[in-house]
Amino acid sequence: MKGFFIVTSLALLVEAFGQFETYQWDNRSAIVHLFEWKWDDIADECERFLAPKGYAGVQVSPPNENIIVPGRPWYERYQPVSYKLVTRSGDEEQFAEMVARCNDVGIRIYVDAVINHMAAESKTFLGTGESPANPTAKMFPGVPYSPEDFHPSCGIESYQDANQVRNCELAGLRDLDHSRESVRDRIVEYFDHLVDLGVAGFRVDAAKHMWPEDLKVIYSRVKNLNTDFGYPPDSRPFITQEVIDYGTEAISKFEYTDLGSVIEFQYSHEIGRVFRGKVPLKSLANWGPEIGMIESEKALVFVDNHDNQREGGDILTYKEPKNYKMAVVFMLAYPFGIPRIMSSFDFHDPGQAPPSSDGETLLSPSIKEDGSCGNGWICEHRWPAIYNMVEFRNTVRGTVVDNWWDNGNNQIAFSRGTKGFVAFNLEAFDLDEDLQTGLPAGIYCDVISGAMVDGECTGKIVEVRDDGTAIIQIGAEEKDGVLAIHENAKL
Repeated sequence: MKGFFIVTSLALLVEAFGQFETYQWDNRSAIVHLFEWKWDDIADECERFLAPKGYAGVQVSPPNENIIVPGRPWYERYQPVSYKLVTRSGDEEQFAEMVARCNDVGIRIYVDAVINHMAAESKTFLGTGESPANPTAKMFPGVPYSPEDFHPSCGIESYQDANQVRNCELAGLRDLDHSRESVRDRIVEYFDHLVDLGVAGFRVDAAKHMWPEDLKVIYSRVKNLNTDFGYPPDSRPFITQEVIDYGTEAISKFEYTDLGSVIEFQYSHEIGRVFRGKVPLKSLANWGPEIGMIESEKALVFVDNHDNQREGGDILTYKEPKNYKMAVVFMLAYPFGIPRIMSSFDFHDPGQAPPSSDGETLLSPSIKEDGSCGNGWICEHRWPAIYNMVEFRNTVRGTVVDNWWDNGNNQIAFSRGTKGFVAFNLEAFDLDEDLQTGLPAGIYCDVISGAMVDGECTGKIVEVRDDGTAIIQIGAEEKDGVLAIHENAKL
């Protein structure tokens, strides 16, 4: 059994209900969101790829029973019918086996938990687990929920009104009243069941739309993690909360930071602006709380997620691979937040269904000879520049940023103590500089253009002199725009 990286100093500073520890093995880092994957495929991916490459966890799509929407768009998973573990990803037996297999190889599972609401208004229907429901009448017998468990129906007309945001219906989705003991009991039972099966924690969907005092009660009542899966005794489930906050609305992300970690949407927005060239790379020297973000230990950070990658604007996605990879590399190289990597399927319409053979059954990702995915799956987590930077992050754990350099605009470089060094070039001209790497003298393999394989470099080579300096070169037309070396990539 590997050890755990426990943030003990933070744990001493928060109340007992604060749930910030991810329970990742101490030689691992980064959560991968395997969006819309089947449970059997996730189990296979944990064993064949994620564990060998040093990843630490998987965020899975909502595992509870959901509405069936014509055309089977991805967003049907966010319209619950019950808390039974039956979806297109698999049933409860398959889910439990996936969690066990992933835990066995050191990959923790974090569940996307949809507890703010139930399905939107529609006629009576059966869910993915054949539970009947009548959203129009607010009747969900599969839970069971009845009309008194919901807030009165109203629309959110202004996000400057916190009462509307938290008590009215988001996009017509039936809004649960979390002050009611009957609602709290059902949600805690759902969470407890998932904890029994071995999950490490939860991504709480639409947390902004629930009152923090209600969430505090619910979180505090969930049982400790199951020690059968290697969690230390008395371990509280990891919590990360979806609170979309760009500083322009009535509800602040800081209202939720005492309850658990918070998903930092400002990070995604700002890093997209930077690596699109709208803000110079040199601005990254002041990154994190200095520009209004949540403190590092409480922030889950990402370049894109399943929602905002469909919104356009400044958000970078797999559709712009060079800039996207540069942003993800920076996220993994810079010591801020809990990083989560998006693993997408290809889409051309925002509501497009995940890959399917018949419009109903999910297709498994095919794995090509070069390790990339087929069958419509993008699998950004399998891009070499990204998974090699997971190893970089694992290697430099515990170090700080040293030897910052920039050209005053869109070329930057920095070391991570004496263990790693990374450089970026987003200029229209080459980077060719003699820079301090902080590393011991030697020959290193660049892990972006290649890797160290059987004692040889398959990409660029960097020669570090006795004083730690090296000539760093990144051509303006190179496909990645980044160079990275670390102590475990030394010849």
